[in-house]
Amino acid sequence: MAKSGKPKLAVWKFSSCDGCQLSLLDCEDELLAVAEKVDIANFPEASRAVVKGPYDVSLVEGSITTPHDAERIHRVRRSSKLLITIGACATAGGIQALRNFKNVNEFISIVYANPQYIETLNKSTAIADHVHVDFELRGCPINKYQLVEVISALLNGRKPNIPPYSVCVECKRRGTVCGLVSHGSYCLGPVTQAGCNALCPTYHRACFGCYGPKETPNTASLSALWEASGVPQEDLVRLYRGFNAYADAFRKESEAHEQ
Repeated sequence: MAKSGKPKLAVWKFSSCDGCQLSLLDCEDELLAVAEKVDIANFPEASRAVVKGPYDVSLVEGSITTPHDAERIHRVRRSSKLLITIGACATAGGIQALRNFKNVNEFISIVYANPQYIETLNKSTAIADHVHVDFELRGCPINKYQLVEVISALLNGRKPNIPPYSVCVECKRRGTVCGLVSHGSYCLGPVTQAGCNALCPTYHRACFGCYGPKETPNTASLSALWEASGVPQEDLVRLYRGFNAYADAFRKESEAHEQ
């Protein structure tokens, strides 16, 4: 516990785009309320000041993609009472987990002029594949209000109130016409966890699955619906290989349609 008596909060970055950390900074008034209740002890995105651990709560953004990452996450875990992963990279390996379906050495040889200097793992994996995680907050990026709710809940010893249902529920609440039913769009809403307030369907775009699989998603049923309407197998593979390609349910469904 910090000298002030406030819980110590740390924010850590691994392989990611920083978007989820920016979501925390984008909280504005809500961030000020959080700052009153905690000591932000380690948050390089916001401040150069670093207070040594241990930490009461650690927020971890990003996936594990290098040997250094794999070692460092264990140090973070040992110094943290509670560890919360934030975003698709930390909870499912992120868009960089597309490497997991191919030979990463081929990508390295194409992208880098001197691939011999690149040190990387064959796969991009979620934080929970390496250490115990107390709570996973999904999204690409995360919902800033959900992040404030999670921090508040854990600091007060209660369960975070994060919806486990699908994006379809959010569409119904907004009165948005179902694109999957009305014009057969390739929408992942029925199998994707809520959290975005159905942003894409509201603007007549199919859900891309940014928040990952919902609780007990029936991906096989959704795929069967698309197959019946003539969607090619290769398109089904691509549909499930987005921001959460290596989330268990999406990974298994995409692999089921690989030729």
